[in-house]
Amino acid sequence: MAVRTPDPDPEPEDEGLGAFRDANPPAPDANPGWLSEFELEEARRRLPMLYVEAIPVRTDGSGQVTEIGILLRSTPMGEMTRTIVSGRVRFGETIREALFRHVENDLGPMAFPLLPPQPLPFTVAEYFPIPGVSAFHDDRQHAVSLAFVVPVTGTCEPRQDALEVTWFSPEAAGSDAVAAEMENGRGTLIRQALASLGLLR
Repeated sequence: MAVRTPDPDPEPEDEGLGAFRDANPPAPDANPGWLSEFELEEARRRLPMLYVEAIPVRTDGSGQVTEIGILLRSTPMGEMTRTIVSGRVRFGETIREALFRHVENDLGPMAFPLLPPQPLPFTVAEYFPIPGVSAFHDDRQHAVSLAFVVPVTGTCEPRQDALEVTWFSPEAAGSDAVAAEMENGRGTLIRQALASLGLLR
């Protein structure tokens, strides 16, 4: 079952991969970069959509990753699922700006992410509407996502439908139990992040 969760910004075209639609979208003319619901559906039928995804981490004084942050959410069906920070890149927005915006949206303004001037993704994930084409699935669209590991130094207070950020040890984050709770195949993404950090065991 595909899980949809809204971006905390009331901007329907910026919702994360597998996101629920915003029940009260803003007027399309509030920002020239916004698309109406109809325009967004048409674009999704014809074009791959570009997203950024972030796996928040905490590090010790030497820069070693000690904890992996994963969001806990509740679906409209009452099911609990886990996910990561995710959202669309706006027209005219740099990847760094999009990444910072979505981390702040999902984790709150006091998360204080540490982003380099030119962030580099640890992988590129492709989401397809047809299950089985790749490890990742989004029933609405074909999406290409740049995935990043983002250290955060502040207090994370998830917003909107996210209930909490759960901090796992690297070993626990890569476990089968956590992967089974992740939506849209993102357990694979967590393991790829751990591998890029040299923490996959």
